[in-house]
Amino acid sequence: MDDLAAKKCVPCNSKDLRSMNEELANELITKVPDWNLVNEGDKLKLTRSWKVKTFTKGLEFFQAIANVAEAEGHHPDLHLVGWNNVTVEIWTHSAGGLTENDFILAAKIDTLDLAHLLRIKPK
Repeated sequence: MDDLAAKKCVPCNSKDLRSMNEELANELITKVPDWNLVNEGDKLKLTRSWKVKTFTKGLEFFQAIANVAEAEGHHPDLHLVGWNNVTVEIWTHSAGGLTENDFILAAKIDTLDLAHLLRIKPK
């Protein structure tokens, strides 16, 4: 579990795929510290928000994430609110909550060079 970005998502149709408990999710969130762990309607999810420079930069941002999501076969919920507020929400729909796949995808998103699309450069 140390290097989540080096791992590969497992197929979500696996019969063995189960959502994790909050204790394990709280351990893994430390590996993706820029993400937030939220409990929404008894479903644990990962969320993260950014401000992009322009509306079209938001679409470029989504395309970069879509490329990673397609390669992993694991797809987040993408939200563009207003013209420059981007939020990504990750959870495994088929498991009804969080799985290791979600943390893997978050870690891979964190490795993307998206600074040129953002209004405020990440630290």
